Amino acid sequence: MARVSLDPPKTLTYRAAAWFSRRQFGMVIDPLSAITHHGPVTRSYGRFGMAAQRWRKLDTGLKDLATMAAAQTIGCSWCMDFGYWMAVSHGVSAEQIRAVPTWRDSDQFTELERLVLEYAEAMTVTPPAVTDELTAGLRRHLSDAQLVELTAVVAIENLHSRINTALGLTSQGFKDKCELAPAGPAGTSAGG
Repeated sequence: MARVSLDPPKTLTYRAAAWFSRRQFGMVIDPLSAITHHGPVTRSYGRFGMAAQRWRKLDTGLKDLATMAAAQTIGCSWCMDFGYWMAVSHGVSAEQIRAVPTWRDSDQFTELERLVLEYAEAMTVTPPAVTDELTAGLRRHLSDAQLVELTAVVAIENLHSRINTALGLTSQGFKDKCELAPAGPAGTSAGG
């Protein structure tokens, strides 16, 4: 159960953010409802998030895997749910996403993907456990700019996951939207 009301005052900031959320995600996302109790936090959080979406040095799939690993390490069910939906929309396979919690035992990941997952986990634990050896492994695959972007993406997910977990936000049904309808006759989907 959320630790703050998900029915915030309907300020101009809330109304604008809710419109954007409905347009982008089909609903008002719970983290938005939670943080809009504080207008300046909402505006700063939104501007930063929109700016981060324009970062393009690192492959989106790698960013999605890193995000999922950080959310999993923290235990943010909302972030795992939303992250699944985002990763699928970016073309990451459902098998890979489901394997993130047990990536060390999975054959779903390349060497680089494994390094990214390990780095995200190492950055997320307290205290951070990033080593020179781990970073050197990533440096065989990534430029300085890509490593900086990966680091920033993991740090941002730590912010999201920790806020959402502290405020008691839980899954909102995004993963369920990714599940395909069973195939119907002649290769059509059963849903239409």
